[in-house]
Amino acid sequence: MQNEKIRNIAIIAHVDHGKTSLVNELLKQGGIFRANQEVGDRVMDSNDLERERGITILSKNASFFYKDIKINVVDTPGHADFGGEVERVLKMVDGVLLVVDAYEGPMPQTRFVLEKALELNHKIIIVINKIDRKDARIREVCDEVLNLLLDLDANEEQLYSPIVYASARFGTATLNPDVVAESMEPLFETIVNHIPAPTGDEDAPFCMLVSATEQNDFLGKLAVGKITQGKLHTGDNLAVTNYFDESKNGSFKVQNMFEFAGMKKEQTEEANVGDIVCIAGADDITVGDTLSDKTAIQTLPFVKISEPSVEMTFMVNNSPFAGKEGKFCTSRHLRDRLYKEAVKDLSLKVFDTESADSFRVLGRGEMHLSILMENLRREGYEFQVSMPKVLFKEENGVKMEPVERLVVDVPSDKVGNVISALGTRKADMQDMSVKGNRTKLEFLIPARGLFGYKNQFLTDTNGEGIMSSVFAEYQEYKGEINKRNFGALIAYEQGDAVQYGLFYAQEHGRLFITPGEKVYGGLVVGITPKSNDIVVNVCKTKHLSNTRSSSSDDALRLEPVQKPSLEQYIDLLDEDEYLEITPKTIRMRKIILDHTIRGRQDFKKKNN
Repeated sequence: MQNEKIRNIAIIAHVDHGKTSLVNELLKQGGIFRANQEVGDRVMDSNDLERERGITILSKNASFFYKDIKINVVDTPGHADFGGEVERVLKMVDGVLLVVDAYEGPMPQTRFVLEKALELNHKIIIVINKIDRKDARIREVCDEVLNLLLDLDANEEQLYSPIVYASARFGTATLNPDVVAESMEPLFETIVNHIPAPTGDEDAPFCMLVSATEQNDFLGKLAVGKITQGKLHTGDNLAVTNYFDESKNGSFKVQNMFEFAGMKKEQTEEANVGDIVCIAGADDITVGDTLSDKTAIQTLPFVKISEPSVEMTFMVNNSPFAGKEGKFCTSRHLRDRLYKEAVKDLSLKVFDTESADSFRVLGRGEMHLSILMENLRREGYEFQVSMPKVLFKEENGVKMEPVERLVVDVPSDKVGNVISALGTRKADMQDMSVKGNRTKLEFLIPARGLFGYKNQFLTDTNGEGIMSSVFAEYQEYKGEINKRNFGALIAYEQGDAVQYGLFYAQEHGRLFITPGEKVYGGLVVGITPKSNDIVVNVCKTKHLSNTRSSSSDDALRLEPVQKPSLEQYIDLLDEDEYLEITPKTIRMRKIILDHTIRGRQDFKKKNN
């Protein structure tokens, strides 16, 4: 049986190709907002971090009506580090809109998410977005998408997927790029005609796979998923099982049930096959669980989320300033919060270590883990993290490492800088194409070769380069990579930084701190282009005499200080350093704060 009144779709694309803006226009023209209602940009990006960074981090559900058909739409993240969000929601839909930028064409994440959709045999609608760009390459991009489908072994029906040309910025779509579009109606029609209605036996016992969970302050945990078969009513008793955990065998009563109406949830008493619903009543539900009628218990298979490739150690802050700024500072607080996040985010894995104060946290990439750190910081947690490391594995006695597919788009006169820098990081060039005065390069590079490269890349391309990467495969270990070609400026003693001390410290490199900031011995206060670390006394004041006064310090000019962001600090970290993160401050420090002990250890390493 098909529920012809419903269509379930996900919108997938590479980061910045316009998914969320497209959803914005679909909701507007789908009648979700009042005629006089003021609607902002990217209404689906409700999270503070999403708005600040201009990216989607969490998948979100919404719905609208076209004629009398309800279209449930899921907006997914475009950054490769949040690919786990895309993988788990694809089981909830029957088709996808693949959004591709009319200039950039298919990028690494486009390949990744499209491959996942093809594996599930979903219907595809190709949306060439941003056709209003002056540098749009509409015909070439269409050919590139079709070549990508061929590369991914798409079947004949998927190769002949409809193509819609859109401008999310102006809220228009057309089936012919030479025809002036007036609204999104051609896209609505394509969705209704090409995406199949959900199928399932309405008279069979109820069954649903949990594809997402949400936390509600009043109702507790909500399970989100698409009803595979049967009907569900408020008050029904359900069994809980899990495909990967045979020991899981729970049950609960449905206390409340909601369906998506626009961007809100509306309470409902009954739901049918194909409906995407939120169910309240059980607190121990996780993504991948199967909810079924207690009289006919079933367990549905769940897509296996790709394994993490990067690890960092999270630990309790033990610096001289520990506990002064955070609300949650103990190992119990940190452990509980990390394990709670691992239940919600299937791409994240958390393990205890031999020390009660530190935990191994495995994620999909630096950004994946940095978003977790930023969320913890904003919630009042105080902690430290180590330098990120890739996860190696062994196959048939051979050491293997994760390799990323890197695509860079740079001005043609900067190509030499980029190729030279990536060559030292063990990158192998796969493809090169010139578009006007810009060049697109594709590499396979060890994941550890990308650590700390973003800042150098922006410098090498004068800020005009675009880079993006996605996990490709495991390959044989490529050998040592010299990651850091600079040293650290290290504070000599604890105290307040003063202008006099900073003035002489800045001669050695670039500072991270300003006068008046509190420092401690072993704190990294800047970086130097020299390969060795340099200890500087930023608390040093001028000795006063009867001929010199402190007011003469006003003549000392300090260079403007640009404090690194959280991601930039992570890029700068070395093996002998920690990043201290509190709700108010981010500091980089040496693991061994004492200069004498650190000097002895460095001496032993050099002699060994």
